[in-house]
Amino acid sequence: MHHVESQIREPLILGKKTYHEITEDVCRPVEGKANKMWYMMFSLATLLALWGLGCICYTVGVGIGVWGLNKTVDWAWDITNFVWWVGIGHAGTLISAVLLLFRQRWRMAINRSAEAMTIFAVIMAALFPLLHMGRIWLAYWVLPLPNQFGSLWVNFNSPLLWDVFAISTYFSVSLVFWYIGLIPDFATIRDRAVKPLSKKVYSILSFGWSGSAKHWNRFEEVSLVLAGLATPLVFSVHSIVSMDFATSVIPGWHTTIFPPYFVAGAVFSGFAMVCTLMIVMRKVLHLEAYVTIKHIEYMNIIIMLTGSMVGVAYLSELFISWYSGVEYEGYAFMNRATGWYWWSYALMMTCNVVSPQLMWVKKWRRNIVLTFFMSIVVNIGMWFERFVIIVTSIHRDYVPSSWNLFHPTFVDIGLFLGTIGIFFVLFLLYSRVFPVLALNEVKTILRTTGESQLKQLQAGEHIDVNGNGSKNGH
Repeated sequence: MHHVESQIREPLILGKKTYHEITEDVCRPVEGKANKMWYMMFSLATLLALWGLGCICYTVGVGIGVWGLNKTVDWAWDITNFVWWVGIGHAGTLISAVLLLFRQRWRMAINRSAEAMTIFAVIMAALFPLLHMGRIWLAYWVLPLPNQFGSLWVNFNSPLLWDVFAISTYFSVSLVFWYIGLIPDFATIRDRAVKPLSKKVYSILSFGWSGSAKHWNRFEEVSLVLAGLATPLVFSVHSIVSMDFATSVIPGWHTTIFPPYFVAGAVFSGFAMVCTLMIVMRKVLHLEAYVTIKHIEYMNIIIMLTGSMVGVAYLSELFISWYSGVEYEGYAFMNRATGWYWWSYALMMTCNVVSPQLMWVKKWRRNIVLTFFMSIVVNIGMWFERFVIIVTSIHRDYVPSSWNLFHPTFVDIGLFLGTIGIFFVLFLLYSRVFPVLALNEVKTILRTTGESQLKQLQAGEHIDVNGNGSKNGH
């Protein structure tokens, strides 16, 4: 009988970490002073955010005529940005919910930041539908309120209304999920806090968590229930966003492939954004031992997979537009690839379909600099994908006399950059106030995936709970 030794997986926690060291490493950014790098990034983000807020006030004050919309292209950057931000918000729930249900341990180092990113991205996304209502103070008209509030009941046939429900549900479930995960960690910070004010604040936030077995049991159960609720949301939210287009009658939009292909694209851009943020975070907050190359490799594999799905969707769209024999449909796609906006189509194809294929090479997907660059490239490509779908489908009408091009104004650009600024302001503040790693969850995997612990297991040592090794008496 030939005995084959299985290869032990790469450790997810590097170095000789004990439970206490994990606590120290994670609490340091929250308790200590921020470094220069943080202040530089924060001031840059604040400037962008203020510029964006100025553009928002200008838009609301003057009306959405200040955007570059015209008679033909009556929907452009606002909806592009909306779909882009919702897409970025997808990785958080996927990492937390779906990977929790699949019992993937590697999610623990990145789920906290991914969930925070989800929440901030959904807030940014929600800004755009509110703004393109024009009269933002009448936003309550999209809620199904009784008629005595002065508005008629909403049109339940409209996919834009389903958006309102989908996004608000998604936001609330993500928020609850994120917060419940934070409770044990708030308690840890509460117990370490020195200043009376911060002790008070964190004890309110931690809901009297004591870390007893009963509390952990409840915690696990609630997490599972929420994961079960959030998993269908990952698929439904972006399917509904895609139905903004797919239920219309405009050539280039009304395709049945939209829901699955939008979901794949959303996971694709979401994971790219998680990569962008985590690579910066691990450097600035010195978390290299927890967010390892292995984590980045796993994320790159998902990016490669979803990128390939998106590529298949692009090609099948092209094929079906030719195969259908509908000349308007055929023209819409020919015009995408060869018309005025051919450059944005080329950018989209290069960034979303060609670039993720680099990740087949193991050396490249484990290279941090390349991953960081690629993750930004992917998000640029995904922005252009939405732009291409929206603008190129409507800038050439059935009536050639009303054909028109879209030119963004400074307000369009300012709003977009402003939301990026606000997003980073929120994210940087989060990294100072909340523990960035799911501290107590990472501890649960230390024994099975810590580097020094795995070495002891290989050497056949017995580990007690405090991490002290002793030889087995075999």
